[in-house]
Amino acid sequence: MSSLKAQFITLEGIEGAGKSTQKEALCRLLDANRVPYIETREPGGTPYAESIRELLLSHSDDAPSAKTELLLMFAARAQHLKTKILPALEAGTWVICDRFTDATYAYQGGGRELPLDWIETLETLVQGAKRPDLTLIFDVPVALGLGRAGRRGALDRIESEDLAFFERVRAMYQQIASREADRVVMLDASSDVESVTESMISLLMTRWNLSCRPG
Repeated sequence: MSSLKAQFITLEGIEGAGKSTQKEALCRLLDANRVPYIETREPGGTPYAESIRELLLSHSDDAPSAKTELLLMFAARAQHLKTKILPALEAGTWVICDRFTDATYAYQGGGRELPLDWIETLETLVQGAKRPDLTLIFDVPVALGLGRAGRRGALDRIESEDLAFFERVRAMYQQIASREADRVVMLDASSDVESVTESMISLLMTRWNLSCRPG
């Protein structure tokens, strides 16, 4: 087992980037090395935050404005942090989270084109100095990602946005990776699943000094 303090790891990327599949591979790696962890997601992760998720993602004649969407994202995050993420980390349990605040910068800042200083202010209010220890961004061309996502079934409200929206989202993720290279690793997710998994596992085993590969 790794001697590292409990790590807060987030996975990011546009629709169809393969986050869910790679999260499963990451969890198998932690299992192989007997690392205690929980899995969670955003928006959501707790009963109260999951209720907010439903408001955010469901199709409705009374869809939230971009500003409302942003505030709801951080309302869910505040609850998620207080009741699930921070207690787990304090207990020595790693946290694997599907999306976090980088998604807000990408989707509400990039996609919705809201001012980034609004997001920065809310980030400080809700999180204080807390940031992920490691963020994996799975990068894929928008057309390829949306094609994959469309084969999964019905799209939610945000997944139903147009191509230009997701191009802005992807561009913001790339900007985040460029300016925060110590925390963020961007992986090319356009190739086959096995190749992406192998790249990720090799990187993480070296980064965390793990000895056991997943079976």
